Order: sequence, then structure tokens, then C-alpha cells
Amino acid sequence: MSVAVRFNDIRKDFGPVRVLHGVSFDLAPGRIHGLLGENGAGKSTLMKILAGYERPSAGEMLVDGRACQFDGSRAAEAAGIVLIHQEFNLAEHLTIAQNIFLGHEKKRGLFVDDTAMRREARALLAQVGLERHPDTLVRELIVAEKQLVEIAKALARRARLLIMDEPTATLTPSETARLFTLMTKLRADGATIVYISHKLDEVERITDDVIVMRDGRFVAASATAGLARQQMANLMVGRDVSDMFPDKRLVAADAPVALRVRGLAVPGWVEDLSFEVRAGEILGFAGLVGAGRSEAFEALVGLRRKLAGEVEIGGRAVTLKHPRDAMRHGLTYLSEDRKGKGLHLNLNLQDNLTLMTLERYGHPLLDLKAARGALETAVREFGIRTGDLSSRARMLSGGNQQKLALAKFLQPDPRVIVLDEPTRGVDIGAKRDIYFLIERLAASGRAVVVISSELIELIGLAHRVAVMRAGRLVATLGRDHLNEEELIAHATGTH
Repeated sequence: MSVAVRFNDIRKDFGPVRVLHGVSFDLAPGRIHGLLGENGAGKSTLMKILAGYERPSAGEMLVDGRACQFDGSRAAEAAGIVLIHQEFNLAEHLTIAQNIFLGHEKKRGLFVDDTAMRREARALLAQVGLERHPDTLVRELIVAEKQLVEIAKALARRARLLIMDEPTATLTPSETARLFTLMTKLRADGATIVYISHKLDEVERITDDVIVMRDGRFVAASATAGLARQQMANLMVGRDVSDMFPDKRLVAADAPVALRVRGLAVPGWVEDLSFEVRAGEILGFAGLVGAGRSEAFEALVGLRRKLAGEVEIGGRAVTLKHPRDAMRHGLTYLSEDRKGKGLHLNLNLQDNLTLMTLERYGHPLLDLKAARGALETAVREFGIRTGDLSSRARMLSGGNQQKLALAKFLQPDPRVIVLDEPTRGVDIGAKRDIYFLIERLAASGRAVVVISSELIELIGLAHRVAVMRAGRLVATLGRDHLNEEELIAHATGTH
């Protein structure tokens, strides 16, 4: 069942750019290996080589002691090596069962055996804890459910070596616990697992060994028990990152209310939501997946239908029927889906940055010099790392894409900024940069709302945290009550 892997001097070039610089280390069989590194460290590229999606430019890979180079992912799957992608690889218009067996359909004679696929899909969904009918279309699923379908799809391939790239990014604590139970069972059955994650507390909980990469190079390997979480973080970034969060300022009790919402109702998602956030304040929103946090703010800015609700921005009642209305009144919302809804990945950095404020640069012809100046300013102020200002957004690492998206949504100079999962899939160094950027925005007098599934993030960053459960606001906690126990208790209804 188990698979042993050895990387010998693996190098990978994309054109003139070298992304892997002679990487060498072993993956011992039957263990859970945590693979750590900042975005751009080369983790995903190396694992794509192992799973047959990329070929190395030089070096040798040994699987079970034999030199191996797969001609594609199907060849790797035949050897029992399966990669669960960070970005979903699902066909939205097909059912869950059809996605699980896509390219590996079960047949009875010349015909596809839908009954057999449905039966096996049901068993796999039970294994990963997804309570959905196999005939449900994937486009009807929320993000967390799609992640569980990806895991079920990998299990259907009878993986001997399973590579999980940020598998818990969209999962609730209970779903994460269920996944860890499944991983433990797979390891007990002899499977080898590579677990890529930026959540060091999870790495500490579930892995046997930790392997650290930085800038396309192997840095260190150790038993997980021999490394403290802070040591992992320092190895990843190559410096001490003990000060992850900025110091919290006091928000004046008489600071003006920047955004006030009363009685917001969103069909099927939110009932009677009322809250306010003051200028200079960071207000967090916590809750389990499906609690209605994202849906509430999508409705607020006109991205989905709402049944009721009164909104005041800067003390004035406003009507927001479209995101353009929200932007005009000084409110912007950055979606949790930065690649699908935040950026146009095939456009260059300048076009992405200026897309929301084109009228500022058109007189009536586009002022390319001014737009270029805006990009240079954004790169400097937001710490966007790019070797070429003319490159496309898809060439940036996840953390730098998120910084570009933040810069883009701040171009209209809003008074109220809503950030939905602002550090999802972002490495620890970029997370710290984003936390200090958020504090800077609030310190300048803006009101900032942060929706996050990471409780430590909300505790470290927010002045207050509003907790939603099943579409309702159940508590708003001040700084004296910001701890994981109270937040979880309110979110789960056990308080």
C-alpha cells in the first residue's frame, strides 16, 4: 500500500525563470508529511511533478526505489499517486457522482453504469462527511462542499500516496476534524500523505514530519514533535515573525458610525441582521460555513437579492441595488473568491488595478502614464512582489494576488471596506503583511469589516467580533471576550 519517494536534485524552469533549485529530500512511506513554505516556495510545483502534471527540467525522482517520470496525471494515478488541487478541478454542470468518476466511469457492457457510480459515490460521501445526494449538481454546492467532493474523488482513485494542497481552507472546525480522522485512518491502512498547509496549528496536530521549502529550495526536515510552531514559521520566511499582529489601537467611543445596517434579510440565508461599525474600527464576523456571513454582505452591496434592510453610510440613508451604487457611496466588498471574482487573471497588473476606476484615467483617452504611476505606487505601498510590472495577474503567487486585489478595491478610496477571508490560501509572511495593511487602513479613519473562518485571525486583529449562526447575529463580543472558547460556543450554539 505505502509509497516511498526520493527527490534527487530536482530543478524546474518556466522559460528563463527557475522555480526549483536542486531540491532533494525523501518522503518515508506510511506517514503524514507536512510540506511548508511561503507562496512561491515551490511546494505546489514539486508536487505537480510528483503527480504527473509537470516534468522536471533536471534531476531524478524515485518512487519505491525506481526512477520514475510520469507522462501525465493518469500515469501517476495508475501508480497510486493522486493530487487534490488547491483550486478545484470540478465540472460545475455535472453531478457529484459524475465528477467523482469523471474519466474513470464505471460501465456495464457498452453503457455507463450510473447506478453503480451513484452507489459508490454515496459511500465515499459518507466517508468524507458530505450529506448530499450523489445526483446534486456541483454548481449547487458551496465552496466547502466542493472541497469534500475533491477529497471523495481522490479516494475513488484508490490512492496510495495522497497529496492535499490546502484542503481545510474552506472547511469548518468540525469538517476539519472529520478530515483528520479520515487521514489518520488512511495512514493506518498504509497510505502516504503529503499535507500542504499554511495553518501551522493543523500541521502540528496531524503530521508526523515537517519538510520546509523556501525560494524553490529545500530548507529543513524534522519530526513534527521536534519543532515548535514558531520555529516552523521562522524557517518558512527566513526571519523571526513572532509579531504577527499589529498592536490594537483604542477606538474612540464617540467615533462616527461609518456603516449602520438594520433588519437585513436575505432569502434562505439571513434574517433580521443589524450591526454598526465605526470609523477607525476593525469589526470581525465569525461563524461556521453556511452561517450567512458572505451572503449578508453580498446582498448588502447588491450582488444578491435582499428582502429588507436599511443601510446608512456616514450617517446618511442609502439605497444599494448594485455594486456600483455601493462604490459610489464609499463601500467596497472584496469577495473570498479572489481568482473568480476579485481579479481577472489573464489581464496584466495595471489593467486589474485600474478596472474599477477607469474614468479617473480616461480624458477621454486612457492616460497610460497615470495608470502606470498608480501601479508603481500600489506595488510599493502594498508590498506586491513581482519581477515584471507588465506580467499577468495569474503569474503572481497567492499572497501577491491578494495584495493586488486589495489595492484594486481600494482604488475608489472607500470609507468602508469589507474583506471576505482576506488571507485564505496565503502564506504566513503575506498574512502578516495583510494584517498590518488592514490596521493601517483602519488607522487612517476607514471602517474595516473582516469576515474570517480563522478565529486566531479575528482575535488578533479585530476590535469587536460579531458571531452569526444559521443566518442570525447571536453575539457581538468586545476585546475582553475575544477568545476561541467563547467564539466557538456562540458559533455552535453551545454557549
